[in-house]
Amino acid sequence: MLVVRTIKQLQEELNQRRQASQSIALVPTMGNLHEGHLQLVKTAQQQADIVVVTLFVNPTQFGANEDLDNYPRTFQDDCNQLESINANILFAPSINEIYPLGGNNTSHVHVPGITHLLCGASRPGHFDGVTTIVCKLFNITRADVAIFGEKDYQQLAVIRRMVSDLNIPIHIISEPIVRAHDGLAMSSRNGYLTDKERIVAPQLYQALQEVKQQLLNGETDFLALENNAKTQLSSTGFRPDYCSIYHALELKPAKKGDKEIVILAAAFLGPTRLIDNITCSLP
Repeated sequence: MLVVRTIKQLQEELNQRRQASQSIALVPTMGNLHEGHLQLVKTAQQQADIVVVTLFVNPTQFGANEDLDNYPRTFQDDCNQLESINANILFAPSINEIYPLGGNNTSHVHVPGITHLLCGASRPGHFDGVTTIVCKLFNITRADVAIFGEKDYQQLAVIRRMVSDLNIPIHIISEPIVRAHDGLAMSSRNGYLTDKERIVAPQLYQALQEVKQQLLNGETDFLALENNAKTQLSSTGFRPDYCSIYHALELKPAKKGDKEIVILAAAFLGPTRLIDNITCSLP
């Protein structure tokens, strides 16, 4: 696996690959890789000749009092995992390489509307940081396809909107959530959980499953379902941020008669903020 630190070297390498008529897939990550990330890479390998994995802890998507400084950095372990599945290129730039003028002094990409809901309401400016770095990575690599996980459902919707609005010539593919044996969605932040919290954590997914079952049973009082789920989470030790029933495609609050539904939740367990979602097709 080739490890690249600069934009210039990466672009020179990828230009050679294009001249050899090889297609390129991009898997953006912030490192601290787990099985969910590896599945993204495996899907990318099915979609293109060359897979570029990026490892960059992006400061512009972290807000005040968030975990930028403490975010796990496990570079050597990440390299070992990627080499074990034959990833081609790892792009691991410095902050100065990506933001030579500083993150606050660079141009930003803003997607209106859906970035102000859900996680966007709780983390102002977060999605501007996400879209800015993802747009930069798209431009740097000029990849044919990019793979993102469905655990970050809102992020995926925001990126798809950006690609559509800005006519970026890249195909976005989503990968289903990879879960532990007890249902907990794989996440780099799971490593923050204490042993006791890790036992409780799967309750987040269980709460979403219960909401889904009630919807399939014909329940249409969405607000009551949301409030009940938050109460249930609180009773198990979570501090709910939101539990919301949305239209899966339009990503706006669901209304009676909608068929394609996504139930999204974010909740703190101790200091750790976990997110999850589950989709539902109603009859």
